[in-house]
Amino acid sequence: MVGLIDLNTTEDDENPSSGSLSPSSSSASALSASGFALAPAPASASASASGVSLELWHACAGPLISLPKRGSVVVYFPQGHLEHVSDFSAAASAAYDLPPHPFCRVADVKLHAEAASDEVYAQVSLVPDELIEQKVREGKIEDGDEDSVEVVAKSSTPHMFCKTLTASDTSTHGGFSVPRRAAEDCFPPLDYSQQRPSQELVAKDLHGLEWRFRHIYRGQPRRHLLTTGWSAFVNKKKLVSGDAVLFLRGEDGELRLGIRRAPHVKSGATFPSFCSQQSSPNSVTEVVDAIARKRAFSISYNPRASASEFIIPVNKFLKSLDHSFAVGMRFKMRFETDDAAERRYTGVIMGVGDMDPVRWPGSKWRCLLVRWDDVESNRHTRVSPWEIEPSGSVCGSNNLITSGLKRTRIGLPSGKPEFPVPESASI
Repeated sequence: MVGLIDLNTTEDDENPSSGSLSPSSSSASALSASGFALAPAPASASASASGVSLELWHACAGPLISLPKRGSVVVYFPQGHLEHVSDFSAAASAAYDLPPHPFCRVADVKLHAEAASDEVYAQVSLVPDELIEQKVREGKIEDGDEDSVEVVAKSSTPHMFCKTLTASDTSTHGGFSVPRRAAEDCFPPLDYSQQRPSQELVAKDLHGLEWRFRHIYRGQPRRHLLTTGWSAFVNKKKLVSGDAVLFLRGEDGELRLGIRRAPHVKSGATFPSFCSQQSSPNSVTEVVDAIARKRAFSISYNPRASASEFIIPVNKFLKSLDHSFAVGMRFKMRFETDDAAERRYTGVIMGVGDMDPVRWPGSKWRCLLVRWDDVESNRHTRVSPWEIEPSGSVCGSNNLITSGLKRTRIGLPSGKPEFPVPESASI
């Protein structure tokens, strides 16, 4: 079993901005024993997590990640959940019994980090919500009916930098080269009056462990380097070229250290993943059973495993349905770059229709076929309406949502419902 670090018990717990997050949970064994039921959190928590703030978790998760607030309403997309399951065929047959987008209430949100790989993920507990589902069926819920459906739990981290490691950074006899602007912004100031300015840095990782590095300014031309202590960190974390390391200086002045694994490492078997175990065919079957029984269920979500979230705030979902998408319409979409910055890519809608009309009729998951302006961007050719921002209008009849349906998003006045919700999905 992969060890877990629960990041919910932190010094930020007294901050109102983190009030939506749950109390501390247990170790990996206790989480596994509780399955997908809402078990009460045990009294003890990992002591190593006591000094780590939520700021670092969100920095490792990325700039585009936002978590739902406890008590808010979300739309769960089982079709998107299946994209995270290793054995798709074994899980798909059970998931096809689910409606395309059940409306749920968020019962709990727990943040974790895998001990072996430092990969961050969230465990979100959901409960099917008949009242919200009925409101949407009748067109009685408006975009502003739910307050604070999305929590921007990420604190502002102006003093942070993220660097993708080079072969030199990961060599056993080298050090870590830090861009000058990043070093001067994030690290304590050096005394440049010395012949070889240097200092010792102490940084805490996701697990609250302290790492000590010698920070020196040397070379020709001079540059900032982390030397002593860096190789031990690389070896312990099994870092390779292509992984990214981030440093941030929190509001309390403490230096923190996080990791973002390269895609080829995350997709391989280098590190066992508790999150992937929770996305196994058995876990999907348990979700199907929980929804059928109108009981709480839990989803383990790795924000860096896929660019597309499958738990969407209800306001974001409904707002996306107010747009009339048509073939030829231009749009823009946000993506994260290698240096943890945000970039918008543009494209054109080439088609509108169900991704899987046989098994998921009426589902809006990746229902837009797109062509990217940057042909070398290697982006997914199908996206969901809530992921994009229209940047132009096109006259045509191939609209995804016709006008005048704002209050009948689930059921049309006559004919087949826009979003079929089987009777088995109601409470």
